Amino acid sequence: MEQRVIKNSVPFGRDEIDSTHYPVFHQVDAVRLCGKHEVFRSIENGDKMAVFENEGERTAQKQEAHTLEASKIMEDELKSTLIVLAQDLFGQEVKYRWVDAYFPFTHPSWELEVHHQDKWMELLGCGIMEQRILQNAGAQDRIGWALGLGLERLAMCLYDIPDIRLFWSTDSGFLSQFENRDPHDCIKYKPVSIYPQCINDISFWLPNDGDYTSNDFYDLVREIGGDIVEQISLVDKYFHPKKQHTSHCYRIVYRHMEKTLTQEEVNTIHKQIEKAVALKFNVSIR
Repeated sequence: MEQRVIKNSVPFGRDEIDSTHYPVFHQVDAVRLCGKHEVFRSIENGDKMAVFENEGERTAQKQEAHTLEASKIMEDELKSTLIVLAQDLFGQEVKYRWVDAYFPFTHPSWELEVHHQDKWMELLGCGIMEQRILQNAGAQDRIGWALGLGLERLAMCLYDIPDIRLFWSTDSGFLSQFENRDPHDCIKYKPVSIYPQCINDISFWLPNDGDYTSNDFYDLVREIGGDIVEQISLVDKYFHPKKQHTSHCYRIVYRHMEKTLTQEEVNTIHKQIEKAVALKFNVSIR
């Protein structure tokens, strides 16, 4: 038995236009190749059965090079493997269905769809590998199946992400939800505002008495900015060797949930924050 998994391939396609389709996506490809003894290992007198036939007919169920028995056994193994995968990812009660499909490198071919948010969504494509590919690769004594699993659609199901276009967003309101997270973490996407962000930085020298923490600063910013403060992050630390002072630079992301903020509005709030920080923490704004 030979298996191969290829990660992060980037195929391009022409497809539907909706919240689950995009012209480019990330995919994990997997291939399994079997010899005769593996195909018929669970069948009595399997050593007398054949995987290939010389003058076979190509039908909806098999290729001309394969016997119907071998093709059906590989199909059953492929589908049962992927059903276990779907149940492991989405739970034993996941609803799924198989849809006949066409792919240039497999025949017969199928799509596995899962029921997500009241509609069926294609999760992956798969099928029995075209035998000519294996012949050209020097594996003419093998029969195989292959699959391609769309990572964006998988993530949409696992994390309740409503629109595939979000994966190409540079909006930190989206990206920050997945930073430094383990793949096994239970993450549920929290919708961000459709209105644009405004980003201002604030830098200051910390007081020498050491009576300062970033959490105190965060609380003060939230107190002044309220709900329009979407994120605060420490983006730079600097120690001045001559002055023996430490500087912090924070990036504050402002965004309103119901309207577009102007930079003038944000600047007014930002100056209030600067004034309050200097007064409360005895810091020097840079």
